[in-house]
Amino acid sequence: MQLLINLFSTDYGLQSLAVIVFILGMCVWFALYFKRHIDEDTKKAAEK
Repeated sequence: MQLLINLFSTDYGLQSLAVIVFILGMCVWFALYFKRHIDEDTKKAAEK
């Protein structure tokens, strides 16, 4: 319980939470970015 209190109430906890959220957001963005480009390349290869 003390971990959650530290995470949400201290400056270093909030900074850690911000980094965690940012990294998770980057993971989602990269996954969607790579999927979109893979689909585009697959479509271009199928047209040849």
